[in-house]
Amino acid sequence: MMMNKEIDILICGAGPTGLTLALVLAQQGVSFRIIDKMKSPFHGSRGKGLQPRTLEIFEDLGIVQEIMAAGGSYPPQREYQDDGSWQEAPTAEARSPTASEPYLTPWMVPQFLTEDVMRTRLNELGHQPQFGCELIGLEQQEHGVIVRIAGKDGEQSLRARYVVAADGGRSFVRNLLEIDFPGKTLGVRAVVADVSLQGLSRDAWHRFSSSAPERQIGLCPLAGTDMFQIQAALAGDEQPDLSADGLTRMVSERSGRTDITVVAVHWASMFQMHARLAQRYRVGRVLLAGDAAHVHPPTGGQGLNTSVQDAYNLAWKLAAVLAGAEENLLDTYEEERRPIAESMLGLSSRLLEEARRGEMRRGREVQQLDLGYPESSLALEIPARKHGPLAGDRAPDAPVTTRSGAPQRLFELFRGTHWTLIGCHVPRGHVMKARGLHVHLFGEEGNLIDSNGSFQDAYALQRGDWVLVRPDGYIGAIVASDNLDAIEEYLQRAGVVG
Repeated sequence: MMMNKEIDILICGAGPTGLTLALVLAQQGVSFRIIDKMKSPFHGSRGKGLQPRTLEIFEDLGIVQEIMAAGGSYPPQREYQDDGSWQEAPTAEARSPTASEPYLTPWMVPQFLTEDVMRTRLNELGHQPQFGCELIGLEQQEHGVIVRIAGKDGEQSLRARYVVAADGGRSFVRNLLEIDFPGKTLGVRAVVADVSLQGLSRDAWHRFSSSAPERQIGLCPLAGTDMFQIQAALAGDEQPDLSADGLTRMVSERSGRTDITVVAVHWASMFQMHARLAQRYRVGRVLLAGDAAHVHPPTGGQGLNTSVQDAYNLAWKLAAVLAGAEENLLDTYEEERRPIAESMLGLSSRLLEEARRGEMRRGREVQQLDLGYPESSLALEIPARKHGPLAGDRAPDAPVTTRSGAPQRLFELFRGTHWTLIGCHVPRGHVMKARGLHVHLFGEEGNLIDSNGSFQDAYALQRGDWVLVRPDGYIGAIVASDNLDAIEEYLQRAGVVG
């Protein structure tokens, strides 16, 4: 068995979670390897809804334009009654973007297209997943993990500083570490399938039998493709025929229509819905992310989005520790992300019950813009604030102007792997300098102008205040100018100063 050279990170799983982690690590210059036991990339639509916060992350990763081009907006829900009449309602609450929230509508992109965009960007950065390769064993040591992997070239052993398990709800790594995965089976079975069909228009998400939970069926046109996604509840131990003929019969029986024909099945899956949360996210140098750490019912489009944000939270912390930050920085990953997953489990389960009653409209609660880490040990406020965003909250966007008069957005200044420190009417002589820290100032001596007041509206800072934005776009600290040394201590802890 061959021993390869040491790498910093081994990522097990090349779905959206692993790919997000890989993209950030590639930007940070961290050495890693990303493997997946599947022989080829996933080709289904499973996680098709991208929430506004995830779109903000994709903007930061430099792929949002490609993601938007790959998909489209959600069509309205068209509910058919038994007599053939129907009513129509928006799938999501229609809201226009604002200065502080540039994305306010979920965007439909079939998962296989999302992953394709992510792999393309990763390849541009000089990396690619290795499919048909899986972890089969590991041994933790003081300064690394010896892992055994098996692929088409046989078994090999390598040493990684850290291992991230992004290998799904049935995670081999989580089971290997004997991490409990408590929760419950929700008693709901369903089919999801990507099909080509005839007989339905693409201007609506067609839903039938909404009054009978175990006979519900939806046919949604998949943006970016000429396919439809079929979603159908299953009764008891029903074993459906997932062929084109079988799905045609199911559609006919549940819709009462004989003019809809499934002509081809491109991908199909039958699954049991669960709500489960890992007891721990970390054992030594091995960490869980995405579905390996939590599984949700698909209602509300929370699973993929929560997973992407797990990876986005973890990636900069791994890079910081590898660059010299204290290792206990990694403890804040579970501290911050596990409560988010727990709340998402409750939300998804509630939305599942609403869906079974035929209620499908979704509002701000699914957009993930209001999620944050105000209780985190990484949230610093001196003095405590009574107005505006708090330390730990998502850092709002805002249009500003450079001193030369050029338009700029805060998100453009945040983009990348660095920390951002913003001073509000502070003397330039007080500006600290540190590796990986970008500093911007508003005021007489500054480089930015709040030309229309959007920055002040979004942040509600006092003269002399400083706001520190983390690499993942959350506010790390807000302090008054006479407490600037607290930010320096904070950055030392995060490995930025030192």
